[in-house]
Amino acid sequence: MRVATIVGNRPQFIKVAAVSGPLRERHEEILIHTGQHHDPELSAVFFEQLALPPPDHRLGVAGAGNASQLARMLAKLAPLLDRLEPDAVLVYGDTNSTLAGALAAADRDTPLVHVEAGMRSFDRTMPEERNRVLTDQLSRLLLCASPAAVEHLRAEGVPGEAVVVGDVMVDVALAARTRALADTSVLERLDLTPGGYLLVTAHRAVNVDDEDHLEALVTLLESLPDPVVLPLHPRTRARLGAHGLDERAGLAVQITPPLGYLEFASLLHHAKTVLTDSGGVQKEAYLAEVPCITLRDTTEWTETVEAGWNTLVGLDASAALVALAKPRPLMRPELYGDGKAGERVAAAIAELSRT
Repeated sequence: MRVATIVGNRPQFIKVAAVSGPLRERHEEILIHTGQHHDPELSAVFFEQLALPPPDHRLGVAGAGNASQLARMLAKLAPLLDRLEPDAVLVYGDTNSTLAGALAAADRDTPLVHVEAGMRSFDRTMPEERNRVLTDQLSRLLLCASPAAVEHLRAEGVPGEAVVVGDVMVDVALAARTRALADTSVLERLDLTPGGYLLVTAHRAVNVDDEDHLEALVTLLESLPDPVVLPLHPRTRARLGAHGLDERAGLAVQITPPLGYLEFASLLHHAKTVLTDSGGVQKEAYLAEVPCITLRDTTEWTETVEAGWNTLVGLDASAALVALAKPRPLMRPELYGDGKAGERVAAAIAELSRT
């Protein structure tokens, strides 16, 4: 089969690292990079560190609001897919690139494969939730990280075929774990002690685009009792500067530029706790056996909350301090598979070719 894979941001590049190899053993893959994350530290470095195949096509679509970005992606994807004539379109997760790929595939009646299908935060105010719900409705093959995701799809009456393959990010996390634990060079460069600092990421529009919410985030950072390192997303950096909060943030935490996958994984594995509004980082923290405090009121990774490794606090500084004081859970169930999800994705797509 000829499979057009559409990606655009950091978490999707990580997922490609798990799937592309097994996929290319069975099929012809054409990799399309929308450009949603175009900064070198959020794009090129991941292709280099994870030894990803270079994109066959770069659309160069970035910036602006969700509607504008989605429209520009569709305008470029539709004629490209017409030329490529793929037998299937493969998308990951919940970004604008995901939904653009889904809509472009549906428009030409090309079977759509959604990796990480069925995840739900049940918060339709989040663009990511809307993206994943719409993409699932359009998908022929829904590849799920957990049985809970399948139950969500059944409850919604989603018509495609749902298959539990495990989480492809587990594949990459397990492969990188030994190196991440052994290589402490990024800690030494930042003068950090293993287990003695907090790792923070923040980039969600609800937290950084609204001035009041952004100030609440900075106030939360100022309240944290341990050394804090914050690899700063370009979007967040711009908003801090625009609202005059960059100096306060710089005094509260140690700010670094965005980091490549391996450096970030090292910081993550050695952190005392992670605070984040990222769905992907919540899951990476769970896989690294590091407690997570989520700077949102909802999460699509509900199993991590139920297991006691993830606490939702929104931007409530007092709640974050309470969560930091919680004892570390004694057990960590293997929720998302055995590290062979990429192989199962390729096998499921092979079955799709026979239907």
